[in-house]
Amino acid sequence: MTELPANFFRHEYGKLVASLTRRAGAHHLAWVEDAAQSALVAALESWPHIGLPQNPSAWLHRVALNKLRDGLRGRNGRQRILDQHGQVLLAEPDPPDAALVGEMRDDLLRMLFLCCDERVPGDSQLVLALKTLCGFDVREIAERLFTTEANVYKRLGRARARLQHDGHLPDALETEQYASRLEGVHAVLYLLFTEGYLSSHAEFAIRSELCDEALRLALVLAEHPVGDTPATAALVALFHLHRARLSSRVDAAGGLLLLAEQDRKEWDARLMERGLQWLSRSASGDALSRYHVEAGIAAQHCMARSVSETNWRSIAESYALLERVSPSPLHRLNRALAVAEDVGPQAGLVLLDGITPPSSIAGRYAWSAALADLCLRSGRLTDGARYRAAALEGAPNDAVRAALERRLSAPFDRGP
Repeated sequence: MTELPANFFRHEYGKLVASLTRRAGAHHLAWVEDAAQSALVAALESWPHIGLPQNPSAWLHRVALNKLRDGLRGRNGRQRILDQHGQVLLAEPDPPDAALVGEMRDDLLRMLFLCCDERVPGDSQLVLALKTLCGFDVREIAERLFTTEANVYKRLGRARARLQHDGHLPDALETEQYASRLEGVHAVLYLLFTEGYLSSHAEFAIRSELCDEALRLALVLAEHPVGDTPATAALVALFHLHRARLSSRVDAAGGLLLLAEQDRKEWDARLMERGLQWLSRSASGDALSRYHVEAGIAAQHCMARSVSETNWRSIAESYALLERVSPSPLHRLNRALAVAEDVGPQAGLVLLDGITPPSSIAGRYAWSAALADLCLRSGRLTDGARYRAAALEGAPNDAVRAALERRLSAPFDRGP
């Protein structure tokens, strides 16, 4: 079988769920997910023998639609269902051409707004979107949302129950209802990109395909009337600026490179320029979102010729602003690291005095790694060694662990 793009099935699953949900209605989400999974299994079983279809996406769409149609026909009360949805479900699938790709793109965007129903708690919105559309597994979601896998299952169940109760997917997005969900859509896209930029996956430190998908959907959102806002523009700017540096963050063997180890000549100047253009576009309104501030920080890194020439004072001030815009112990932690680069590690530690992060954050490797770095550089070797051990133990994969070992190898000044 001809080799498929990396994570092809992961991407197709979200597309199938979005497209079939539009046809059948969100209250049939469980049936839709079963049909999508069945189509992927059928492909894995048959394609190695029959060869890759001319249009794999259209093949999966056709098989999944047939399985959904057959499943709904077999339910109790099937006649009522077919009376309600028959004209759509019994219709032949779209032909395998560019129109199908466009439809699926729009379906993904509509499904994102559906997942972000304001009647569903925010944490459940994120879980549903990340699991159903983005293909994250429960462990990945728990890692990104700083919670347990048991809580992820509970949130997912609540969200699905809400949609099955009265979910539907309108044809248009130009409504006040959809505008009220925009903030939730931003949060989902942000987490999708974040998981690609520094993955919690057990095998991959970077997953560029997730970054590309988040950027693509953000661009689609920005060009739609309901999503054409300064916050969306700032999010697109942030994605461009981070994506420009992505390829330089790994070595030839797939190992994760620290900022000081990266070859800045490999940074994509075209993407950086687009990011700065979008950042300028985001300044059109009066509102300031976390994405504006984070894009500004990313721009400082992109414009610096080296770690030592980076404007760390401006970055530290931006993290202080971010603490006010979107309070989080992680923002204080990043501010402390920037202050350490500008003034010294002891000044960074002073910022963390009296800060007691939630247990869900305190137990994560990033928190321990930052404290280890600051303690080692301040000469507090015993504390540094303790935090270093915790960071290495909590590292999600070998690439991150190896980078931490280099970063925390000795108490001397290093760029982040």
